Amino acid sequence: MDAIIELFGLEQGLMRGFIFGFVHVGILIIGYYSGWSINRLLKKTSNGHIAGIVGAVVAHILSDLVASLIDPTMRSAALGILIGGLLPLSLIPILERYVTKSESHIMVGDHEDIEKDLKSEPHK
Repeated sequence: MDAIIELFGLEQGLMRGFIFGFVHVGILIIGYYSGWSINRLLKKTSNGHIAGIVGAVVAHILSDLVASLIDPTMRSAALGILIGGLLPLSLIPILERYVTKSESHIMVGDHEDIEKDLKSEPHK
């Protein structure tokens, strides 16, 4: 990885963190297309109420951590990235208790809409 970064000059300026971004988004895309889902695991082990947001956040944190460990320009920030990603998780119980979600919240009905779309259109 170090050789690639040196070869393309990715360790300096605006391209610093290129490998991080590539790996980070790549992991999320692989997870999406492989069907691997933290949300499903959380729904099976909890009441499913907040599994969507927690699953998305945990997947994002894991992707950040792996990407920062792979990218030599970001390795020194890996622990900060991990802790910075985990800390907001502690706010979820407070938000769930005191913040009322909008009726047009993006998560409401998404699964049913997607399922309906998949059934209505022929796939090749």
